[in-house]
Amino acid sequence: MQLKINDIGYHVELCGEGFPLLLLHGFTGDYSTWTPFYPSWSRHSKLIIPDIIGHGSSESPEDINRYKVEAAARDLNILLNTLEIEQIDLLGYSMGGRLALTFAILYPDRVRKLLLESASPGLMTEEERMQRRMKDGELANFIIDEGIQSFVDYWEGIPLFSTMKNLPTPIQEGIREQRLSNNANGLANSLLGMGTGSQPSWWEKLSLLDCEVLLLTGNKDEKFCKIAEKMQKKMKKASWIVINDSGHAIHVEQKEKFDTIVSDFLSAKNEGGDCFDSRMGSRT
Repeated sequence: MQLKINDIGYHVELCGEGFPLLLLHGFTGDYSTWTPFYPSWSRHSKLIIPDIIGHGSSESPEDINRYKVEAAARDLNILLNTLEIEQIDLLGYSMGGRLALTFAILYPDRVRKLLLESASPGLMTEEERMQRRMKDGELANFIIDEGIQSFVDYWEGIPLFSTMKNLPTPIQEGIREQRLSNNANGLANSLLGMGTGSQPSWWEKLSLLDCEVLLLTGNKDEKFCKIAEKMQKKMKKASWIVINDSGHAIHVEQKEKFDTIVSDFLSAKNEGGDCFDSRMGSRT
């Protein structure tokens, strides 16, 4: 369905029954990131799957301020109000993970459980953020000047996604086709407005989160494993699971494991129930 949220047209998919689960895709993705999990997760959760601003079939406005991570989080808050949903479980991947964490910090009463796949709280220092903004600005200009196909060619080749080259060819082709369907202006503005260098650093806010948190990283994604380790130490109720034989995109590279871990975490009791062993990725 298409919903007007704060004057921006958002594409939103709804599926399933149960406690609401809001799903947020990564940069260059769209709602179809999560369609392989509909049959499983829709049995225990009411799935809410938007295309994030500038992606998929959601609109790509010119105003960079509309892409700021805090603005995108406010749009999600309005979306929940529109759907008359009070509280959610929240899962975000990469850029969607940064947005999910932002939402949980800004609207803590609305989040029951938070799942972050290969995500970060941003960069710690202003110098790091400035350098990243410069790089994101150059990449945004590249998208506009060279076009979406040239950008996708480049994006597929960055080290972060090197392990995805081991996936079956049909899966790689499907991901490429979806990336190519995006709007060049939307992706460029997302880098400028919602990039890691543009968002606030949430490191000092992590200790304020009272909800249960599950951090997921692939063992071949060393950068985000290090980030998750630091995040867990700052959080009150965080578990961390490292998935073997996976890089950044765990939901693609280890779909079945990811499916089971997410379902188990969402089904575990909040108080006095099962918990996750962050070292082994198993129940204790």
